[in-house]
Amino acid sequence: MIEDMLRTPAAVQDAERYTAHNYHPLPVVISSAEGVWLTDVDGRRYLDCLAGYSALNFGHRHPALIAAAHAQLDKLTLTSRAFIHDQFADFCRELAALCGKELVLPMNTGAEAVETGIKVARKWGYQVKGVPAGQANIVVAEGNFHGRTTTIVSFSTDEDARADFGPYTPGFRIVPFGDLAALAGAIDEHTVAVLLEPIQGEQGVVVPPEGYLPGVRQLCTERNVLFIADEIQSGLGRTGTTFACEHEGVVPDMYLLGKALGGGIVPVSAVAADADVLGVLKPGQHGSTFGGNPLACSVATEVVRLLATGEFQRRSAELGERLHAGLRGLVGKGLVAVRGRGLWAGLDIDPALMSGRAACERLMERGVLAKDTHGSTIRLAPPLVITEAEIDHAVAQLAAVLAG
Repeated sequence: MIEDMLRTPAAVQDAERYTAHNYHPLPVVISSAEGVWLTDVDGRRYLDCLAGYSALNFGHRHPALIAAAHAQLDKLTLTSRAFIHDQFADFCRELAALCGKELVLPMNTGAEAVETGIKVARKWGYQVKGVPAGQANIVVAEGNFHGRTTTIVSFSTDEDARADFGPYTPGFRIVPFGDLAALAGAIDEHTVAVLLEPIQGEQGVVVPPEGYLPGVRQLCTERNVLFIADEIQSGLGRTGTTFACEHEGVVPDMYLLGKALGGGIVPVSAVAADADVLGVLKPGQHGSTFGGNPLACSVATEVVRLLATGEFQRRSAELGERLHAGLRGLVGKGLVAVRGRGLWAGLDIDPALMSGRAACERLMERGVLAKDTHGSTIRLAPPLVITEAEIDHAVAQLAAVLAG
């Protein structure tokens, strides 16, 4: 029983009592972390196989990131965008170079980056493409997860995220993920953008069919539509390349970034695009008090520099092969299917065996923390600093759980 697993009942019960129940966390109370390991208030260690939904790609408390944060805390933390601070230009210039884009617009959360991308695409549609006022539409995919603001849940197909939050924002068309014909049929003269996750994370790490992303790129070019890639979870080294789009040689018109960009220290997000797209914004039309603040920029600049070495992308690609090989060995032994790229995997457990939640609870008992999604599916996304031995350990614990 879950009650038997509670080692810190007071802390868990207080969390349940004093917070809105918008999450259903595992009953573990973490007090410290280093690299890929978490320690609870009773001193028990756990291997982190979630990495804060990819916000901790570089592990907990990466020394370079912590040093950057400490140094900036002693100097300047916030000015607002009313003034320019000494960390801002370096961050924007270096992130733009990493993305191969001309301009960057810093924000805070992933949802803010998505909202920014939507606003920019609509304004581009009206001012550049010539779409009549109020007629712009954006095509999205079924099974998407782009955030939980009222506009974003308006085009969600997850009823848990969407139900009872209407009235919903119009202007979106939903097509099956991976279906180029459906996408082509949904684009018309008023379409300003196609907004997609290159790999759908919340849906269970769903990789589209080969050729899909190049097909999307070609359609968008032919129809004069922006291709917006939501790389908030899939980007910044998670799949073995800087961006998941790179696996098929695709360059979108706009990147939406977040999560790992803040190094697991502060929330940082950004939109990256060329001047003919992001240049449609003028002063006063969009902004954020905390977006691009000095503390965020100092940490995020160090993140960009870590990525610029290519080390973490290589680690993800090489160690990802080991992770997926181990997981494929469990298909037919409790797993029905394994999907993903790099150090990112979606696992479908035989529903007759147990739910995804039950699997995560049993993994927790064995010192591994993961997250379920959609019934019997769980996701594994360890920090990119994980070792071969730690990967083997995680797979062995999952095998033991599946074996009962």
